[in-house]
Amino acid sequence: MHMADALVSPAVAGTMYVLSTGAAAYSIKQVKEENDPKKIPVMGVMGAFVFATQMLNFTIPGTGSSGHLCGGMMLSALLGPFGGFLTMIGVLLVQCLLFADGGLLALGCNIWNMAFYGCFVGALLIWKPIMKKGATRGKIIIASILGCVLTLQLGAFSVTLETLASKITELPFSFFVATMQPIHLAIGTVEGLITAAVLIFVNEARPELLWGVGEKAEKEGKLSLKNTVAVLAVAAAICGGIVSLFASAFPDGLEWSMEQVAGTSELEAAGSAYEVAENIQTATSLLPDYAFKNSEAAVGTSFSGIVGALVVVAIMVGACYAFKFFKKEKAVTDN
Repeated sequence: MHMADALVSPAVAGTMYVLSTGAAAYSIKQVKEENDPKKIPVMGVMGAFVFATQMLNFTIPGTGSSGHLCGGMMLSALLGPFGGFLTMIGVLLVQCLLFADGGLLALGCNIWNMAFYGCFVGALLIWKPIMKKGATRGKIIIASILGCVLTLQLGAFSVTLETLASKITELPFSFFVATMQPIHLAIGTVEGLITAAVLIFVNEARPELLWGVGEKAEKEGKLSLKNTVAVLAVAAAICGGIVSLFASAFPDGLEWSMEQVAGTSELEAAGSAYEVAENIQTATSLLPDYAFKNSEAAVGTSFSGIVGALVVVAIMVGACYAFKFFKKEKAVTDN
């Protein structure tokens, strides 16, 4: 659901940048106040995991469309809405600059549509209320599916509103909405099942990692924190380096919807703002479309999956230290 620059006007893009930046600034403040150093490796590894799984487009049967994990709901269930939101920004930033996935001008829109709803609406209105008396396998499944479906519907609807407000395309609003919502309902359901599977694993391995659980499980986790993080890291490497080679070649929900409405997903927009954004992306996208430039070799996809995941880890760990999120408490000594 990464929007291209051609869908949004500079005014709408600027507005969404302001809103997304405001949410990011507030999240930074809240994560600093939480001061939980254990989140550093989790933010890095889960950011890499979401990046890798977003490369795994799955086919929606009978439609000619595909979908992929957004990840906001999963991240916020482990890191809380604020840590999850910042981690999603790291993922979307790497996708945009290194792989030219989603427009640079539209990045504020993509952060809002793919990260804000999953991390704030999904976490605070769905996940936390369901988990307030403790987590069970059934609750995790229900919360994951409801959260992913609701937040993906909100994100898809926001795409249509931002496109309508921009007034630079000829996509009819009613037809666009009627196409976007059903396909993303199917995608959200699949994402909910994937999210539930991951969170159930975490609940069995290290239940204390789940955020918003009112009554912490008394049972001990089956794995240490180090081993749990290691399993997720290996899973990210396998998804990005191997499974990504078998991703669906069908267009994703947004591209498919545009093709149904306009007959093409390749729209163009003229103007200095678009030219500047395109020039920046051209300079920074060393692996455009998750491949080596001017090459369709499969190794380019595997390389992109591994490198992208590592870059996300580096950015998230670096951000934790740059923003001084987690400080060691001074030992208290008796005088």
